[in-house]
Amino acid sequence: MAYETLIVETRDGVATVTVNRPDKLNALSDRVMEELDAAFAALGADAAVRGVILTGAGEKAFVAGADIGELATQSPLEGQERSFRGQRVLDRIERLGKPVVAAVGGFALGGGCELALACHVRVASENARMGTPEVKLGIMCGYGGTQRLPRLVGKGRALEMLLTGEMVDAQEALRIGLVNRVVPKDKLLAESDALIRKMLANGPVSLRFTLEAVNDGLEMPLDEAQRAEATLFGLICSTGDMKEGTKAFLEKRPAKFQGK
Repeated sequence: MAYETLIVETRDGVATVTVNRPDKLNALSDRVMEELDAAFAALGADAAVRGVILTGAGEKAFVAGADIGELATQSPLEGQERSFRGQRVLDRIERLGKPVVAAVGGFALGGGCELALACHVRVASENARMGTPEVKLGIMCGYGGTQRLPRLVGKGRALEMLLTGEMVDAQEALRIGLVNRVVPKDKLLAESDALIRKMLANGPVSLRFTLEAVNDGLEMPLDEAQRAEATLFGLICSTGDMKEGTKAFLEKRPAKFQGK
């Protein structure tokens, strides 16, 4: 599929999705959001794609935020619907069932920070700057940032970011758990690729069920979450991947997973 605002490339089971509006710091226009939704729907359905790296074009920004020109003219009902649409797109990414790594170089602000939060793991370059500056414009997060950020870094740190609108640099983002690792700028994509391939060396069903257990379990009381985990654990015991993985371990050889 051809996209106007994205570049989608696949190599050896890993798709790289690049938001390609460097002249606009990769801002999330309505068109970008529509194409992200379509791209991740296609990648989720493509059995040949086992993981995704999401990044932004150019050296200045991952995604600098929403397209303010579009926000400035919206009515209350249009604003609510924009928020719902954005949340659905980011939910699709979070619930893809395949690992998604955000390769964050430069600015990841507002909707761009929210986009990174929807990914399962975040790798930041040394020049990364992340934040939720919406309050500086008299608005607030609308793509799930008020919910995902405190779940990731804790309520106090999240509220400091959300209420001040100030950015954090890469090292501070690492310290508070907003990103998983910080790498040199020129190694951002290579390090992100190496990380996702380390994940993909494991059983595809195991990855999918683990993502499901974590995503769903965080919304449940502990006893319900553990029951859900036990159910998934039981289901995975019926898979060919489980049989192959345990057999390979006992035979002291690499497993050859089939994702079944």
